[in-house]
Amino acid sequence: MKVAIYQPDARASDEDERLLRLAAHLGNANGTDLVLCPELFTSGYADADLVIARTHAAGGTMFDAVASLANTHNTAIAYGYPEAGDDGKRYNSVMCVSAAGEQLANHRKRALPSAYEKSLFELGDTPCVFTLGGRKVALLICYEVEFPEAVRAAAIAGAEIVIAPTALGDAWGVVARQVVPTRAFENGVFLMYANFAGKEGDNTYLGESVIVSPMGVDLARAGSGEALISATLDFGQIAPARERLPYLQDYKRVQ
Repeated sequence: MKVAIYQPDARASDEDERLLRLAAHLGNANGTDLVLCPELFTSGYADADLVIARTHAAGGTMFDAVASLANTHNTAIAYGYPEAGDDGKRYNSVMCVSAAGEQLANHRKRALPSAYEKSLFELGDTPCVFTLGGRKVALLICYEVEFPEAVRAAAIAGAEIVIAPTALGDAWGVVARQVVPTRAFENGVFLMYANFAGKEGDNTYLGESVIVSPMGVDLARAGSGEALISATLDFGQIAPARERLPYLQDYKRVQ
């Protein structure tokens, strides 16, 4: 399975421009099975007014636009967006659209790390594991992947790939460089971590989106600018990683 991460420049831009920039990168991603975009990709993260203005229903016009891109480029696309729930609440969500333009999964962030996010979003309450190309994929958002329990639960549920869009600032390099590879290593999973690049208002993003192997080794890592990175996932690596250190068998012994 070939996967890719789109790390966009976070500069203020409208939704159409964000999708045009994504489409330009997809044109160079032939044969890709899944492309992951960052947290709140469609709205941007740091401007609350834009988050509110660009809040959409899960199956709304933004979904239709991304579904058209997915179908045109024959790849699944996962993207972060502010979701208008049927319950009248707003959620920090990620949608995954299949290469046929159909909804595969929608995940609402279950832990909000700051007063800023808590002022904008309600909490989701359901873990998300779905199937893509015959492989089980778990969806987490940013802060969620920093919890050992969240990735462990995904692996126990059968996930072979964990995808985690983020909006990680440049003061938090330890997360992208150390925490994320550790989560992959301690669970024997592939992990995709998609961030923004550049500045958005007062926020400076780290960049450094990364695709990590089940051994905790970088398969691809972006720098600090806009980029598309990709890797081919060899699922034959999962069993040896889990046999070498059987964390998923032994974790209950140390609880």
